[in-house]
Amino acid sequence: MLHLRLITPSDRTDEVVQLIEKTVGTTHLAVLAGAARNPQGDVVLCDVAREAGDELLGGLRELGIDECGSIAVENIDLSLSKRADQAEDAAPGEGSDAVLWEQLSEATHEESTLSVTYLAFITLATMIAACGVVLDNAILIVGAMAVGPEFGPLAGFCTALVQRAPRLAARSLIALLAGFAFAMVVTFGFSLFMGWVDLFSEASLQKDRPNTAFIYAPDWFSFIVAVLAGMAGTLSLTSAKSGALVGVAISVTTVPAAANAAVAFSFGLYRQAWGSTEQLLLNLLGIIVAGTLTLLAQKYFWSRHRTRTPIKDSAA
Repeated sequence: MLHLRLITPSDRTDEVVQLIEKTVGTTHLAVLAGAARNPQGDVVLCDVAREAGDELLGGLRELGIDECGSIAVENIDLSLSKRADQAEDAAPGEGSDAVLWEQLSEATHEESTLSVTYLAFITLATMIAACGVVLDNAILIVGAMAVGPEFGPLAGFCTALVQRAPRLAARSLIALLAGFAFAMVVTFGFSLFMGWVDLFSEASLQKDRPNTAFIYAPDWFSFIVAVLAGMAGTLSLTSAKSGALVGVAISVTTVPAAANAAVAFSFGLYRQAWGSTEQLLLNLLGIIVAGTLTLLAQKYFWSRHRTRTPIKDSAA
C-alpha cells in the first residue's frame, strides 16, 4: 500500500476527493479543511494499493495538484486494516508487478546526477577492480562490481527513452560517460603510481589470468548476461525490490572492464585495452537495450490493466 498526503487549494478539493473515490484500490480517505498553511489549502490523506497508484497519481497531475499544491507519496510497510485488504483485492494485478512511473522517474533522476559522491564511488570501484585484474583476484572483482554505481544512470537513460524525457536522457548519459572517463583517467594515474612502486607490472597483465581473462575477451555470452542483468535490474527498480540490484551489479562486467582498459593503457598493452573497452561498451549496450524493452513491455501491460479497471460507484 501507498500513503498519499495532498495539499489542495480549497476550490480543487472536491475534484480531488471525487477522483480518489472513483479510483479502484483507494481507502482511508480523510479531508482536513483549511489545515494547510504553506501553500494554503486543505490536506487530503488517503491510502491506495500500489497497483492503482500510477493511475491516481496521473489523475492528480492532470488536475494540476503538483503545480498548485503538493503530492507526497510514502510506502506503507505495515497496514492492519480490513479496508486496506479489500482495496488491494479490488485493484487489478499484483502490487509487486505495479510500475509507479512518477516514482521511477524521480528515483532515476536522483541516481543519474553527476555528483561528487557518484564520481567517488565509480572511481573507487574502478581502482579496486584494477587491483583485482592485476592480482587475478575474483573476490576483488566482485567487490568492485558491487561498489559501482553505474546502474543508476543506465536506468535513468532507459526511463528517459521510454518516457521521452530528453533532459533526463542527457543527464544520465553525461553521468555515465563522464563518470567512466573520470574513473579511467584516475585509475590510469593510479596504475602508473602502482607500477612505480613495483606493485603493478606489465608481466602481471600478460600472464595467464584464469579468473579475470573474461574481462578483456568479449563474446556473445557477455552480451547475453548484460541483457539478462538489464532486465533483472529494471524489474528490481520498478517493483521496489532494490536488494536485487546487488545481484545485478555483480553480474555485469562494466567497472572491471573499465579498470582493465585503464591499467592496460598505462603499460602500453593496447590490444588488451581495446578488448576491455569492447567488453565495457557491449555490456552497456546490452543493459540499455534490455532495460528499455523491459520498461516498454511493462508500460504496455499496465496500460491494458488501466483500460480494464472498473470505476467505483461510491467512496471507499
